[in-house]
Amino acid sequence: MSAHNRAGQPASESSLVDVSALLEAYQSRTPDPSTPGERVSFGTSGHRGSSLDTTFNEAHILAIAQAIAEYRAQADIDGPLFLGMDTHALSAPAHATCLEVLAAHEVEVRVAADDGVTPTPAVSHAILTHNRGDLPGRADGLVLSPSHNPPADGGIKYNPPTGGPASPDVTAWIEDRANALLEDDLRGVERMPYDRAVAANTTQTHDFLGRYVEDLDAVIDMAAIRDSGLTFAVDPLGGAGVDYWTAIADHYDLPLEVLRTEVDPTFRFMTLDWDGQIRMDPSSEHAMQSLIDLKDDYDVAFACDTDHDRHGIVTASGGLMAPNHFLCVALDALLETRDDWGDDLAVGKTVVTTSLLDRVAERHGRAIYEVPVGFKWFVDVLLEERCCFVGEESAGASFLRRDGHVWTTDKDGIIAALLAAEITAKTGVDPSERYAALTEDLGAPVFERKDAPATPDQKAALKALSPDQVTHDEIAGDPITAILTKAPGNDAPIGGLKVETEHGWFVARPSGTEAIYKIYAESFRGEAHLEQLHADAQALVNRAFEASPKVETSPSGG
Repeated sequence: MSAHNRAGQPASESSLVDVSALLEAYQSRTPDPSTPGERVSFGTSGHRGSSLDTTFNEAHILAIAQAIAEYRAQADIDGPLFLGMDTHALSAPAHATCLEVLAAHEVEVRVAADDGVTPTPAVSHAILTHNRGDLPGRADGLVLSPSHNPPADGGIKYNPPTGGPASPDVTAWIEDRANALLEDDLRGVERMPYDRAVAANTTQTHDFLGRYVEDLDAVIDMAAIRDSGLTFAVDPLGGAGVDYWTAIADHYDLPLEVLRTEVDPTFRFMTLDWDGQIRMDPSSEHAMQSLIDLKDDYDVAFACDTDHDRHGIVTASGGLMAPNHFLCVALDALLETRDDWGDDLAVGKTVVTTSLLDRVAERHGRAIYEVPVGFKWFVDVLLEERCCFVGEESAGASFLRRDGHVWTTDKDGIIAALLAAEITAKTGVDPSERYAALTEDLGAPVFERKDAPATPDQKAALKALSPDQVTHDEIAGDPITAILTKAPGNDAPIGGLKVETEHGWFVARPSGTEAIYKIYAESFRGEAHLEQLHADAQALVNRAFEASPKVETSPSGG
């Protein structure tokens, strides 16, 4: 898709969301559960929407919070619920709504002091710390965040006692119960006024920031960064980690400049993303333009999205790194320096993450654990310490503590960013330079994802793709080595089809949250080969549409 003519430029007043209208709509608009788009729907990472579209309103959050309270009771989850939120305008009212319901159910809720915001990884860290300690009850958590989505959006996701995103069976239960409550005009919802909920003895503050920051040297070599003599910078992008970065720099005496501490629910300080919208995406060259412009001023700079579960790395030598590139560098560096990680620990990746990661893992004698799209598939292998590192192409990663024990079971953009500083501090080579050296040894892949509109019937046809629909023995001139509809790591359906050869692969799958389908492809033979992979994948998609009596052939993705 072509970029907007103002992509990468500062946001104008006309680009800004009307926050007062957004908040008014949260209270006043009532979803119609007979309209599919207005129902509760847990996609890859929770329920998301906008109050202006009647897809994220008080009724949705009342129903979801009630469903979670009921789920906790039937699952015997009797410890504290750690409640976090980011800096999107809808996060604070949704946070208040959740507290009203949870307090009415006498759930012990732990919130950040002074109504503070909380990064997703700090919530995961709090859950796991509680559940691994000698403390009463099993803890879980809720995060109010639509991740890097535009300022008009809101989001809510549930993290059970495993600390990471809930599994599909749990989210399906919550979704079904929440929609039943919507259909019954919320008659089954218990809540109390906000002032009473805040004052309830079950509502307590928790030092998310202090406990997370003080524990960071268990996962990152903070002394190496402190003593490096290098210069680092971070842009929190107005997100939940604003105060965290200042605390990290102060606590560990790091040569780290926090470039921006401004918090504004319009995010007016952002440069516009590829489509002319404001989006706090640290892997987008357009959204990250302000930080890219400063690349020559620091050895390494980095940013995180609004809830700080994704990372973006900017180097003096190469500018903004592609997420796949940094994942490979991160894994290679970690496997060289983490001497206490057991040799039997595997490396986790999703089916659409670069195959260069496989080659890095193989070089270090590590097995690959490949799963469908979604970080929820990594929770158990991190919790059980079976994978030392997990990553996905959308700039999400987590890894074990230096001693080989679990750190978080959700994405952690903070430790990924700090790892970029550690790598440069220890080697004198920044991550872009290290990636160049890696590709000299292991090959230089090119990767592209193309999206195209899709009707519900077209999405269903893609989700139902089967290996027998691949009628050729080769793609892009190479013999096919594997055709997958289930991920080899956990045998879970990938919701589409992956075709592999020795020199490349493609995945065709429908989006879980948008009216589009996606074709991912990667080639180790260059741009022309990559385009042929996309062409062959598109031909397969078109044949699938033609074979289904319900759908019409889609235009070519772009």
